[in-house]
Amino acid sequence: MNQKQNKILEEDMKRIYKACPDYEMFRDKNVLVTGAFGMLSFYIVRFLAYLNEQGISVGIYALVRNQSKADGKYDDIEEKGYFHYVVSDVCDKFETDEKIDYIFHMAGNANPKNIRENPMGIIRANTVGTMNVLDFAKKNGTKKVFFASTREVYGKLDKETISEDDMGVMDCLEARACYPESKKMAENLLVSYQRQFDINYVIGRIAHVYGPGMNILNDGRIMSDLISDVVNQRNIVLKSDGAMERAFCYLSDAVAAIFTVMRNGQNTVYNIANETEPIQVRKLASLMTKLYNGRSEKVVFDIPEKKDMAYSKIGRTRLNLEKLYQEGFVPEVSLEEGIRKTVDFFVG
Repeated sequence: MNQKQNKILEEDMKRIYKACPDYEMFRDKNVLVTGAFGMLSFYIVRFLAYLNEQGISVGIYALVRNQSKADGKYDDIEEKGYFHYVVSDVCDKFETDEKIDYIFHMAGNANPKNIRENPMGIIRANTVGTMNVLDFAKKNGTKKVFFASTREVYGKLDKETISEDDMGVMDCLEARACYPESKKMAENLLVSYQRQFDINYVIGRIAHVYGPGMNILNDGRIMSDLISDVVNQRNIVLKSDGAMERAFCYLSDAVAAIFTVMRNGQNTVYNIANETEPIQVRKLASLMTKLYNGRSEKVVFDIPEKKDMAYSKIGRTRLNLEKLYQEGFVPEVSLEEGIRKTVDFFVG
């Protein structure tokens, strides 16, 4: 990473540390992070490395399918004694040389391209992969597993806000259902393993996270595509009229929330999001042209005649974050600041 990327990363690590300052539970413990090539897992691994720099010794085990692809993300810590790769597909049984005390199970993919082209890969990662993680936890005597779920498990609800005990209707025959339906099954696997084998868990139903390390290469999700347009100095292209509203959560806030609930939660579920700045997609696109007029000068609408079924058809409903706030979490990064940090990370 270059100097600017390191500065952004350092700022974000300090922010996470300040948001949830008690990390003694991780001292002299080993932590496994699955799907360590992904955006959220990238920051989780980075923060665990930051804890080591603060004198809190943590063994980091990063599960990746392809170590050579991950090397660029972690080349500066690969030689540290606390960092280890576990090279395996999460859908295969895997082992480590050391006992693992905590697991952040982040493996999985939600981009429309994968939903369109590899739905079974998504289903396997969320079901078979989660079962493998829980079997591993059972064998190792792991203290707690955090599972990265999604707000999409709620389906369609006729409510103004959605709390953790709500549940709506979902059409299991829709193309996109492979993602939320398999996440729902994974959540039940955690509940079932807890009841039968006493494996402790925390579930985070996460919504619209963006930031450094996100995939901006043909990802298909709105923030990824808009950031990609700016980074690659293209006009902002929208594939819809942009009327749909979203509320985005910057990566450091999401990871601070994850560590907060990992520390405080026990066999429960939390909504993880930032609902402070909801915005229509077309207004978001316009904001980006104002922030980066020298890179992306205008918004272009390129609406296909037929809607891609890999995208969710469910409109936005606000997530109730009261349960998360009760744990002491407050999001700090504004939408504009988060966009600037993300673009600056990619353009260097």
